Amino acid sequence: MNKTTDPAEIRLILSEKDAVIFDLDGTLVDSMWMWHQIDVEYLGRYGYECPELLQKEIEGMSFSETAVYFKETFQIPDTLEEIKQAWIDMSIEKYRNEVPLKKGVGRFLKYLKRRGIRAGIATSNGRDMVDAVLESLEIAPYFQVITTACEVAAGKPAPDIYLKVAETLGVLPERCMVFEDVPAGIQAGKAAGMVVCAVEDGYSSMMRAEKEALADYFIEDYDELLDN
Repeated sequence: MNKTTDPAEIRLILSEKDAVIFDLDGTLVDSMWMWHQIDVEYLGRYGYECPELLQKEIEGMSFSETAVYFKETFQIPDTLEEIKQAWIDMSIEKYRNEVPLKKGVGRFLKYLKRRGIRAGIATSNGRDMVDAVLESLEIAPYFQVITTACEVAAGKPAPDIYLKVAETLGVLPERCMVFEDVPAGIQAGKAAGMVVCAVEDGYSSMMRAEKEALADYFIEDYDELLDN
């Protein structure tokens, strides 16, 4: 079996780590579809069609960086704060009512807790939206640290956010394992000196070969990692 998909090998590596750091959208929760809908609706307000490659262009950008990209690329008349607030308003209801956990996430978080492995989140999203989905899905207590890319100098694929989460957790980067669903996030984790496991997601299925090439490991879902 290819090393990137061997659950037993991934569990062995995981057992040697002190912390696990997750991306949020597409990694912990099934939400990437939602962001495409929001982009279509938001750009439609200003008479634009959503470009086919938009998500790839903004992949890994922080919430603030994405707002700058939209304002400059599409000549949005609103301020950056108004753009971000519009996205927050559009997303929070969906996060609370329409976004589920990805398969096996709840069981995997309990698995980590039983084994004393710390957990953090490193997301490009805004904090209000992160809190909404974590509270709705009742998984906030499993995470000791939640960091957004707006809190660091550069978004993914720069390593800044993963290094900050590790520092806040009090764990060395090499003692962390990252779970990510898109290439920019995988590159960020690797640049931080961490072992990275790519996670399958319908949104990024066309990037699977790239994800497998960049990551140390690859899983279809978290149930693969449970040994009981």
